[in-house]
Amino acid sequence: MEKSVDRNELWEKLTEICRDVFEDDELNVFEDTTAANVENWDSLTHLSLIHELETEFKIKFTMGEIQGFQNVGELVDTLIKHMEKQ
Repeated sequence: MEKSVDRNELWEKLTEICRDVFEDDELNVFEDTTAANVENWDSLTHLSLIHELETEFKIKFTMGEIQGFQNVGELVDTLIKHMEKQ
């Protein structure tokens, strides 16, 4: 049975994790946020973000998913898909 994921709760947690990873307590992320929009978002912090999300939500992204995210909205959609399968 698939479980429903509360997108608003997920965004709150994601924002919290992004603020930690990018060391910016004022950071807000949106559907269309990209690495280019966030100071300190480079390949290393991207991997840290992925690791934190996988740990927090107990999921595992594929390498294709990790490389294919065009923006935070796509990342969230994929995260939700994984969580609903749990």
